[in-house]
Amino acid sequence: MGKIRVGLGYDVHQLVGRRELWLGGIKIEHEQGLYGHSDADVLIHAICDAILGAANMRDIGYHFPDNSSDFKGIDSKILLKKTVEIVAQKGYHIGNIDATVCAESPKLNPHIPMMQQTLADVMGLDVDDVSIKATTTEKLGFTGRQEGISAYAVALIEKD
Repeated sequence: MGKIRVGLGYDVHQLVGRRELWLGGIKIEHEQGLYGHSDADVLIHAICDAILGAANMRDIGYHFPDNSSDFKGIDSKILLKKTVEIVAQKGYHIGNIDATVCAESPKLNPHIPMMQQTLADVMGLDVDDVSIKATTTEKLGFTGRQEGISAYAVALIEKD
C-alpha cells in the first residue's frame, strides 16, 4: 500500500438572479444561479480544495485566482481536471471523493446521479468513487434564507 492522504474542502457562493445554476458540473434549472468569477460551481470548488489540501498544495484561489481574466466565466470542470493534473505531478491520484451540498432549493436528489457521473468522468474515476449528498439547513442561516449554497468535500488521494 502506498501513501494515502485526506483533504477537506469548503466553498460558498451567493444566489443571485440572471445567472445559470451549475452544480457538480451540470446545469440545473432554477430561478437563481450562483455568483462568482467562474461559473461558481460551489461543489466542484469544494472538491478542488479538498484534493489540493490533501496534497498540501494550497487552495483553488492560489492556483486559479479570481482576479485573473483567464478564469472569468470558466467552466469549473476545467478547473477540476487541471486540479487532478496538478496533484498528479506530485505523484498522487484520487482514491475517492465524499461531498455534501447544502441548499434549501432546488431539490438536488434527482440530479445527483448525473453529477456523480459527470465528476467521475472529469476525474477519471469510477462513479462509485464519487459520493454526493444533499441536505438543507432546515431554513436556518444564509442557506435556509436561500441567499446562497455551500458545499463540503473530503478527498482521499494516494501515491503508489
